[in-house]
Amino acid sequence: MTVRTRFAPSPTGVLHLGSVRTAFFCWLYARHHQGTFILRIEDTDRERSTEENVEAILDGMLWLGLQADEGPIFQTERFDRYEEVIAEWLEEGKAYHCFCSKERVDELRAGQMARGEKTRYDGKCRDRSDVEEGVQPVVRFRNPLDGVVTIEDQVRGTVVFQNSELDDLIIARSDGSPTYNFTVIIDDFDMKVTHVIRGDDHLNNAPRQMNMLTALGAEPPIYAHLPMILGPDGAKLSKRHGAVDIRDYREQGYLPEAMLNYMVRLGWSYGDQEIFSIDEMIEHFDIEGVNHSASSFNPEKLLWINQQHIINASAERLGQALVPFLEEAGLDPSNGPAPRDVADGFRERAETLRQMAQSARYCYEDFDEIDVKAAKKNLRPVILGPLKAVRDAFAALPAWTQDAIAKTIEEMAASFEINMGKLGQPIRVAVTGGSVSPPLDVTLMLVGQDKTIARLDSAIEFIKARALQAID
Repeated sequence: MTVRTRFAPSPTGVLHLGSVRTAFFCWLYARHHQGTFILRIEDTDRERSTEENVEAILDGMLWLGLQADEGPIFQTERFDRYEEVIAEWLEEGKAYHCFCSKERVDELRAGQMARGEKTRYDGKCRDRSDVEEGVQPVVRFRNPLDGVVTIEDQVRGTVVFQNSELDDLIIARSDGSPTYNFTVIIDDFDMKVTHVIRGDDHLNNAPRQMNMLTALGAEPPIYAHLPMILGPDGAKLSKRHGAVDIRDYREQGYLPEAMLNYMVRLGWSYGDQEIFSIDEMIEHFDIEGVNHSASSFNPEKLLWINQQHIINASAERLGQALVPFLEEAGLDPSNGPAPRDVADGFRERAETLRQMAQSARYCYEDFDEIDVKAAKKNLRPVILGPLKAVRDAFAALPAWTQDAIAKTIEEMAASFEINMGKLGQPIRVAVTGGSVSPPLDVTLMLVGQDKTIARLDSAIEFIKARALQAID
């Protein structure tokens, strides 16, 4: 059997964390089994579906690298097919017209709820043969009245539903538009979907869909219903937890491979391994490794995983990804060190690309002020002589290389009989304006020889001015 999975988002909203995990599991399962991954846009809810949300979904999938083998396929382009099946089912008695008003159905369900009963349509029109003039009916599927539906779910195990507890589902609204549960089974059948991987909020839809597949003469796909993702507080994931447009994480400076690594670990494990490449996830992923219990979204863990991927990424890859964040920070990537070199130098100290761009600001533009605490601690009169000496030694260097920079600092520290830290930290504060940076030789290499000397000159004048103030 050739595995065929599908991700079928509705453009009534954007691509959020829960839907990303579903999409990724479907994509991974297809890739692991050398199968086919289908992207289907379920846009039959024409009132709430928007073109903007369609673009958000496609853009998010593109950023994540979840390319579809087939699609995007839009349900609104398949209405003729849905109408064809509905007509066949009405003719064969597998569906029927229902003339009950919304008010009657609402009243029926309110009474059932008041009596503590399961809400379901009572089948009033099930065997009705007359037509009610002036009323545009809905179409309901004639669900079996007895027997059971058994789902061998790959995550949940065996789940049994009684047909007596399932009502006759509306498959076409009074305006003729098809409903979600109906279009899903027609699409899955026509697209030869073998495995349906989705959130467990769809589990209750499965028995109705399986009954309709039987009516269609189709073999149901294999189901896997994924446990939900909870917020850190144990409540259902919402906007306050991070259930936002996946592209927001792109804007914050997360790497797509880090997002996917984190999402796969929300419900799936492979031994104790935490950090995975895309190829490793494809190699090891299978539904058998999916946990049965809900997972909790942890922003701190996501940040840590993103940092690990920044550390492990190639300098070229990081440099390309860093450019828009440098530009967003008002910096000109062409007026300073190559972004790949900046990314390589700052990778150990950045959790996001946005943070990296902000930290590297002094590599591209001069600063007006030095951090007060750092200056007070490091730019003191006692360091004036060594700082002047290292400034002159830097100016005399014929080649501005990391080895030459490191050797010069080491020699100057030795000549003044002070340890490297006593000299290195004042240099760092003078050149960067603060007390934190990548290794000093890397930092000065990125800043460049001319800017390093100019900033050391400014720091020397700063120390002199403070010394005069102290005398006064």
